[in-house]
Amino acid sequence: MKKVEIEFTINGKKTKLFVKSNTLLINVIRNELYLTGDKYGCGIGECGACTVLINGEPVLSCLTLAADVDGKEITTIEGLAEGDKLHPMQKAFLENAAVQCGFCTPGMILTATALLKENPNPTEDEIKDYMRGNICRCTGYIQIVKAIESCAEGGKSEPI
Repeated sequence: MKKVEIEFTINGKKTKLFVKSNTLLINVIRNELYLTGDKYGCGIGECGACTVLINGEPVLSCLTLAADVDGKEITTIEGLAEGDKLHPMQKAFLENAAVQCGFCTPGMILTATALLKENPNPTEDEIKDYMRGNICRCTGYIQIVKAIESCAEGGKSEPI
């Protein structure tokens, strides 16, 4: 199969690769760029573990062709922090015990970050609705909602 050239920015770094037209973005991110925060969960777009931000929007990388990100900006969990300084959402997840096994955490944090960019002051129901595509088998979601609330404008929730 013929390879196509793609150019994109990932975590602030311009990148150029040759990929097969049927190569999935998750495979490029994990296997070629060695950014392993993006997780392969279900492979059918049901769990959200593979979520990345493309041009600021949450996207499932297990359903996205790498060729489709040509010219776009991708943010993975590795690109959210600034050096050693955690992003406020990463810090909120830690402070609110919203992390257990950690498998879903990168996708959860990136989705929550996109939510607050779109809606800086969501209600609890709006948070639950926006996060519905991200499955966690460990936390029971209470801590996740509290972490997101603590980052929202006005910080509706104190760390537990």
